[in-house]
Amino acid sequence: MARSRQAGDRDPCPLGVCDGSGWILGPEDVARPCDCRERVVARARLAGVASVIPAKYRGVSFDRPPVTQINEIVVRRVREFTDRIEDNLESGRGLWFFGGAGTGKTTLAMLVSRLALEAGRSVAIYSLPKMLARIRRTYDAEAGEQSYIEFFERLTGVDLLHLDDLGAENRTEWVIEQLYALVNERYESQRSLVVTTNLDQTDLQEQIGERVVSRLVEICGDPLPLFDDDRRLRVSAEVAGSLGESSGVTGGLGPLDD
Repeated sequence: MARSRQAGDRDPCPLGVCDGSGWILGPEDVARPCDCRERVVARARLAGVASVIPAKYRGVSFDRPPVTQINEIVVRRVREFTDRIEDNLESGRGLWFFGGAGTGKTTLAMLVSRLALEAGRSVAIYSLPKMLARIRRTYDAEAGEQSYIEFFERLTGVDLLHLDDLGAENRTEWVIEQLYALVNERYESQRSLVVTTNLDQTDLQEQIGERVVSRLVEICGDPLPLFDDDRRLRVSAEVAGSLGESSGVTGGLGPLDD
């Protein structure tokens, strides 16, 4: 009777040479790469993208809508950043997108996150309200569940932290304290941030505090402004569907997010 496939089982080598790991163990236990290694690495990177990037954005690309319909000056800045993604992440540099609803902020931020993942870097993506809700849940964590310290270390330890809707949470001292602790730790550790917000710099300072915004400027530079009619109201179903094509996602994508 054939053994059922287990979660940790490897796919067999397509060339029938190695054990599926992409490595061949030679004399004196010296390993050399199998000719299938490039395929194994590419497959692992795609799996990483699928597990982190929301389905709606897995096909986002510079050469297809909606990116081709977004302000070309801002898109050029994003391309320059991602062309040097390794150097920028090593140096802790980031990007900050500001604009109204439907202007493409989240789309461009997801594109940066996707390309970082494809470069083999670790990425965490949260909307601000969801991240803060997750932090609150750690206060009631039971034994064996993720503690506050463990979650905070995840947020500060990934190569790229993508925060959506900065300033969307009600202003409280607790919110400002959490944001400053997180952003300041990433600043001091030279860890990159990509953020999106509907608020201009002055309004954002009012919402999340001058100290947090000052650190954002240090990491990301000046915000990249996006102004347009709400793209979500006029994007076609064909354009929206194009975002999911490369990942095999079909139908039901709905209009674009910010």
